[in-house]
Amino acid sequence: MAERLDVLIVGAGFSGMYMLLKCRQQGLKVQVAEAGSGVGGTWYWNRYPGARVDIQSLEYSFGFDEKLERDWRWSERYAPQPELLAYANHVAERFDLSRDIRFNTRVTAAHWDADADGWDVTLDSGETLPARFVVMATGCLSVPTDVTFPGIEDYQGQIYRTSRWPHGGVDFSGQTVGIIGTGSSAIQSIPIIAEQASHLTVFQRTPNYSMPAHNGPIPEADFHEWLADPRAYRARSRRTVGGFWNEAREDSILIHTAPEEITAELERRWAWGGFRILGAFADSAIDPEANRMVHEFVAGKIREQVKDPKVADMLTPKDHPFATKRPCVDTGYYATYNRDNVSLVDLRADPLVRFTATGIQTQNAAHDFDAVVLATGFDAMTGAIERIDIRGVGGETIQDHWAAGPETYLGLMVAGFPNMFLITGPGSPSVLTNMINSIEQHVEYVADIIAALNASQAGRIEASLEAEKLWTDHCDQTAAMTLLPQANSWYMGANVPGKPRRFMAYAGGLHHYTDTCNAVRDKGWEGFVIARGDQVLSESRDFTSYPPPPENMAPHLVEMATGRVAKWLEAHGQPA
Repeated sequence: MAERLDVLIVGAGFSGMYMLLKCRQQGLKVQVAEAGSGVGGTWYWNRYPGARVDIQSLEYSFGFDEKLERDWRWSERYAPQPELLAYANHVAERFDLSRDIRFNTRVTAAHWDADADGWDVTLDSGETLPARFVVMATGCLSVPTDVTFPGIEDYQGQIYRTSRWPHGGVDFSGQTVGIIGTGSSAIQSIPIIAEQASHLTVFQRTPNYSMPAHNGPIPEADFHEWLADPRAYRARSRRTVGGFWNEAREDSILIHTAPEEITAELERRWAWGGFRILGAFADSAIDPEANRMVHEFVAGKIREQVKDPKVADMLTPKDHPFATKRPCVDTGYYATYNRDNVSLVDLRADPLVRFTATGIQTQNAAHDFDAVVLATGFDAMTGAIERIDIRGVGGETIQDHWAAGPETYLGLMVAGFPNMFLITGPGSPSVLTNMINSIEQHVEYVADIIAALNASQAGRIEASLEAEKLWTDHCDQTAAMTLLPQANSWYMGANVPGKPRRFMAYAGGLHHYTDTCNAVRDKGWEGFVIARGDQVLSESRDFTSYPPPPENMAPHLVEMATGRVAKWLEAHGQPA
């Protein structure tokens, strides 16, 4: 068996790279296992046409090193995948990270060794690496759903998945192409594929909301204003719900807001582009009527862009409130349906029956294609973790522990799985935020925990089962005060057959979450059990760091949010 590591990190995306750097700074013996042949995580794997970030590039970048910030110049407001991958490689080269990364290496198992207070980690090569700590930096959207369809093995054309796009790219010139799905990867790739293909047919299961990026070069004035005080910008974005600056207001759309003021504010934000519209009115995420008003505005924008009223209606979401599925940011998506070589098939009205040798048979028509693109999404949040044979105290598997849905403490640790940390795991703000800010907060917090353990000469840290239950209930209640659980989204695991339904992210905002984590630390690592061998060194059971929702909300939203929480508590047999 190999020499024992202090830390084994799974994944060399942005979180794995930063975790590696923080471990090095503490003088720890650390290695990273990465399945790909290079760094970058999601930006290494996702190379489909049009792939780009949906947070402004200046904010979607590391803030831990000011010189790194000043030396890298983004070319666009929303950077494309090749530039994001180049940035990841730049970071790896700048800090010489690759020497501690094992590329083309998958972790297949991790079993807790109680005698050693550590983990035995098995690689796909068969080698076992003992490690005191394991950090799961596996990404929230890293495992494709691999959805299949009847008869797909009979199809004689080419099949491509947006989640595993050929690194050399694909030229669809002159081809007839079908694409299944209208999520983020499809919305980004459809306009580009349409420009190449002789004809593109889009098979839509559920329409999504999408806002225009209005992408282009970052204005010089904006860039220099950022560089004048990047620390202030970073601090400001971290003190928001989503970890990015969108001018969030506490105004209610229903209270003392004239119709013309509502329209003017939404128009202003739509013209700016991106997620700016999400911060327009505080109650749109909580109150159905407020949400409906924003929906009507966006629906009107879809009708403005799509010439055929029937197609515009098909593209308008009707089964979920606005922004309860992750909205998209696009370049020319809706206008693409005005092209003569683009067709839209509503799979709810005309269900897909099977693939044939030449294409796709729906209930009402046969479609022949040279190639089919599957943009069918990911097994989000838990997929990459549950695909590893992880066994904690007493041999309990992570799959059994999460049989009713993922439960964690702070999205960081799982009870019964000591010394194993999750980066942006279920129960953390993660996918509801600017991932870079969430990653930095998580990595720095985990590094603080490891440093504290080493300073006290402790052997292990573990989330208590009580703390895990209380945090999971807190997350459930926080989600229940919003409209988010009303959508059959990947946030809920609804896109994976058989996956337990639970809203997996923490909906209380990055700012409140950070405050909670800091309070947990300041109270002696409240909710964690710290031990050495059979000796418990610390066990704080105060459980006052996270007040029940909606205490942190604006006063005029408390009444409606309290009503939602009360209904959730009643439905789950708990006193209101």
